[in-house]
Amino acid sequence: MSTTIKKRHREQTRQERQQNKEARRAQRKTEKPVSAHSSSQEDPDLAGMVAGPQDPAIAFTG
Repeated sequence: MSTTIKKRHREQTRQERQQNKEARRAQRKTEKPVSAHSSSQEDPDLAGMVAGPQDPAIAFTG
């Protein structure tokens, strides 16, 4: 095979791979599961916490 034919075949293979990749990306995007954790919900681990300075009496007891 000549160099030109090899190059053409290699380029076609590359383009096919790229198209397959784009198709998989589009499929994943449409099938992406909806997150169960919404930004409007409060994190149960952080519920009731108050940001800012803490009471020194509570911090050093023990």
